Amino acid sequence: MLRRLYDWTLSLAAGPRADAALFGVSFAEASFFPLPPDILLVPMTLARPERAYRLAIMCGLASTLGGMVGYAIGALLYDTLGLWIIQLYGYGDKMDAFRDTYAQWGLWIILLKGLTPIPYKLVSITSGFAGYDIWLFFALSLVSRILRFLAVGWLLRRYGEPVREFIEKRLELSAILLLVVIVGGFVLVKYVF
Repeated sequence: MLRRLYDWTLSLAAGPRADAALFGVSFAEASFFPLPPDILLVPMTLARPERAYRLAIMCGLASTLGGMVGYAIGALLYDTLGLWIIQLYGYGDKMDAFRDTYAQWGLWIILLKGLTPIPYKLVSITSGFAGYDIWLFFALSLVSRILRFLAVGWLLRRYGEPVREFIEKRLELSAILLLVVIVGGFVLVKYVF
């Protein structure tokens, strides 16, 4: 089953709707979707390494635009939808402290968390909730998200074939590692930030 899912993802990554799917997942992840865009970015880059930087920039732009939706959720709908999303991830009790921290460290929070696998929706919703300057949030998101995905694109373009061989030879281990990274991002936010 895992092999069929992997082969299907690779065929989607090389197909005509791949760019739209990557844009959609990147956009949605920054505001409400639980899975990172790397689940499409990695196979798409492995399938066509010459497009690594183009895909990374598209991913970063979509994530930034999706972050603006997350910002709007935090600013306009925090008491309903925003709070529900935050509580879904188990961070509701940390929001007041996080909001206070934004007054002093918002710039660094957005930049640093935008570069990590920490779910970006938490940063975008909290930025809106905290009333962080929307244009500064947009600029910082654009820089951090594009840099984050460019780093992934560069690594895959440079080491893509060994990565592909590793994934294909050890598909189960690769799936477990991806799951560990995703869950680790949530755990890191919950217990460290």
